[in-house]
Parts: sequence; C-alpha cells; structure tokens
Amino acid sequence: MNNTNYYTFLKSRNGETVPAIIHQDGNALPLHSMIDPIREAQRLVSTTGKTDFVIFLGLGGGFAALAALELTNSNIVVIDFGKDGIAELFANRDYSKLLNNDRVSILIDLSEEEIKSFIMENFIPALCGGIKTFPLRTRVEHDKLKFEKAAAAIQQAIEAVSGDYSVQSHFGLRWFSNIIRNIKNAQTENFFADRKENPIQKAAIVAAGPSLDTQLSSLAEFKSRNGFIICADTALGVLLHNNIVVDAVISIDCQHISYYHFMGVNPYGKKIPLILDIASPPLLCGLSSFAPVFFSGGHPLTRYLSAHWRYFPQLDTSGGNVTYAALSLAEILGAKHITLFGADFSYIRSQTYARGTYIYPYFNRKQTRLSPTEAQLSAFLYRSPFLPSEDGQKKDYYETASLRFYRKKLEEKAAAMNVEIKSEPGFGAPIKLSYTRKNAEVQNPAYKENKSTISGTSFLEQYRKDIAALPPGKLNEKERQILTTILPAAAALKHRGIANNNELIEATKHYCIKQIDKVFGTH
Repeated sequence: MNNTNYYTFLKSRNGETVPAIIHQDGNALPLHSMIDPIREAQRLVSTTGKTDFVIFLGLGGGFAALAALELTNSNIVVIDFGKDGIAELFANRDYSKLLNNDRVSILIDLSEEEIKSFIMENFIPALCGGIKTFPLRTRVEHDKLKFEKAAAAIQQAIEAVSGDYSVQSHFGLRWFSNIIRNIKNAQTENFFADRKENPIQKAAIVAAGPSLDTQLSSLAEFKSRNGFIICADTALGVLLHNNIVVDAVISIDCQHISYYHFMGVNPYGKKIPLILDIASPPLLCGLSSFAPVFFSGGHPLTRYLSAHWRYFPQLDTSGGNVTYAALSLAEILGAKHITLFGADFSYIRSQTYARGTYIYPYFNRKQTRLSPTEAQLSAFLYRSPFLPSEDGQKKDYYETASLRFYRKKLEEKAAAMNVEIKSEPGFGAPIKLSYTRKNAEVQNPAYKENKSTISGTSFLEQYRKDIAALPPGKLNEKERQILTTILPAAAALKHRGIANNNELIEATKHYCIKQIDKVFGTH
C-alpha cells in the first residue's frame, strides 16, 4: 500500500469524516455508517456486556474504540496492518483521545507471535473478566489473510491464558501459602553449583508409567555406566525398592498428596538431592534435615523472589507434568544425551502406574469391604474418558486428553532442545522424538551465583509492606510487579465469588498479609 491511494475520506450525513478503502476497481468502500458512525459504534459497544477486555480488528476512523473508551471501563486493543495506511488515517482524523489514554493499545504490523504475547501479558482474567473481539468487517475483508492470522493468534492466547487461569483458580491460594512458608528453607546453597566443573553428559529421566516395570534392568545397566538418573517423585519408590539409587528426584506438585510419593522410602538417607519447585508443600522440606534444592517454576512470585531476593534456577514447567520438568532440569544441567524411561503418557493394559508407586499402598490403606482396592484402582483408571487412537487402530494402551496433551508438549520441547533424546522401548503411546543438532550451546543458568544479600525474614518483612501499600488505581512499575505476584491468589478468590475488582484486590492483599503473618507467628 502507499499513502496516495489506500484511503479516501468521505463525510457522513452527520458531518463525521469516514475513511473509505479504495478497492482495486476504483470504488470507495466506507468503513463505517455514512449516516451516523458514532451511533453505529455505540450500538456495537453496547453488546460487550461486562467484558473488560475488548479487541478491535481494524482501526478505521476509531469510532468503535472511542465508544468503548467513553461507555465502558474496558481495556481496549486495536490491531491493524500497513503503516502507510495508518499514517494516512492519522493525517485526516484526530486520534489523540485514543493515543493519550492508558487503557488503549494500538498494535500496528505485529507478527502472530507478537500479538499472542501481547494478549497473554495483558489479558488477566482475574481482573479483566471476559474478552471480546470485534472485526471492522470492510477493513478485515480487504486484508483477510493477515486478520485471520491475527484472530488465530488471539484465540491461541485466550486458550493459553484461560487454561492457566483455571489452574490458578484451583491452586492460587495454596501456591502462595507454600512459597511463603518455603522461604525459610530456601536460604542455603544448592547442588547445581557442584555440577559446573563436572557437567552431565548422559542422563536418564525416569517417569512412573507401567513400562518402567519392564525397563528396570536397562536402567540398572545405565546406572552401572555412571549415567546420571533424574527421577520423577512418583517413580522414586519403584527405583529404590529395586536398589537403583538415583542422582536427583524432582517434584513440582503443590498438593499435599506429593507426600505419598516419599512414604516408605528414604531418599535423604541415601543423600539424594530433592529438587523442588519453591511452591511445593513445605511438608516435603521437613521430612529430613537434608536440605532441599529449590527452583523457580512458572508462578510470578517465584520469579520475583529469584529477581529480588536470591536467584533460583528456572525450570520450564509449562508442560504440566513432572517428566517435562525433569527434561528441563537435564537440559540446564548440560546433558547432551537423554533417555526416557517409563514415559508412557498412557494407561497400559488397564494399568495406570508401575508397581511400587504410591497408588497401590494408598488405595490398600483406604479399602473397605464396600470399596476394595480393585474398585478404587478401576475408578482411578476410568476417571477421565479415553480418546480414540490417532491412527484409528486398536491399541493395548489408553490415552486421555490430559495424557495426550502432556505427551505432545514433551515432544514439542524435545524438538526445540539442543539435546539428543530417545525413549526406552515400552508399550505405551509412542513418543515422536526428532533431533537436529543446533549451533547454539545449551546455557546453564543453574550455575548462576545465588547468594542473597538479605535474610528470608527481611525479604518477607519488606514484601509484606509492599503488598499492604498497593494503592487502588494506576500503579508504578514496582507496584505492578508486586500486584502480579498475588494475581494467582486473586484468581482463586474470584473463583470463590468475589467479583468486584476493588474488593478482590483488597481481599487478596488481606489473605497474603495473613499468610506472611502466620510465618512470623504474629497472627
């Protein structure tokens, strides 16, 4: 496009300047009503309901965005393409009300990934509520492919944010409580620094799928060749009961059921480092005097701790399961060759986990005459619907939506890593692993200096003050950082019925301060 023939400008019946796209055949196609574009925009915006985040595809004369600005409290995003055409719009209409308002963002010529990132960073369901997209149809039809890609990027962002919000609404309070209580246990150095001079070459990642029962001899042989074994917490009992001592065990679940993975085993007596998300249950830290090793997962408070108190290695936990996190751990420890054991991501012949995992003694202890172990195992197996196989063929394993999601996320991560990865033969859903050596070397952020300049108590005291001081309304950069750390807790409180944003923030501040006071013993 160029700035001489993309738009022409017409006068509506009520005197407004209306941009019109010049079609290839020379006809001018108005982007808005030629009678009353302001009233048209107001009618459109009136359909947003309680939506607090509105996206307009196409700027046009800005009538819809201005109506949203005047009639709602929504955050407003305008997406358009073609800087020359935008310059032509700006030269013929006054957009200063949009450009000078903090609630409005105008995105020009962004890529799909940039649009997705922007929405994910700025659409906060706990505070924004719903999200709605309005296409300026004449404008969209003129650059159909670009706007279709933009709409797809928006949808992908919404799905990602919504999935994350759903998890936050369930675990937000527990995450915050766990992190605050773990700070006192997180002041020591960890074992990562010891690997700097002795990086790992070959690593085994051990999950707890049923195939592990048939892979134990191969794993023992791997260990005999000085291989480094990273074990998912669920598989720990299986390996220790078979006299396979692992080099690290990793746990990411914030729920107290994680404790059951360690019942009947003694990883600490064998000096096995326990790698924990700092949002893990504090109970795990108290199982022994052997110091746990903490990392930062995806919670914004763990990122804030790592940036403002002491550095924690950051593991990628976005795959939603511990095997994925273990793969990230092996990567930052510098492993060049990784073998997966027990990574079935499916139920094999009606078996959910390998023998020796927590689930069998757990159900044995719960069984009654009316609810025997077999019935509980069956209910556990069938708690989610099974999916048909991807190739339509009958298989000896069953997949659920969650398990297939976990497998595909792991495949995506493996494909992006500069590491050779293979899976030990099993009977579960086949993992599609591709490997192309990349030029860049694997970075090892685990080795970064992680000493703190202040104590955990001093950090908590200041953090408590920062939460209490959060003002209503516009926030500065530091205040936005503090607010972000408590948003998962806000999502959980909103899920419990607090709808008003001001009330929600105050309730969240009260909850978080109360949890910190409990750590201090002052509540």
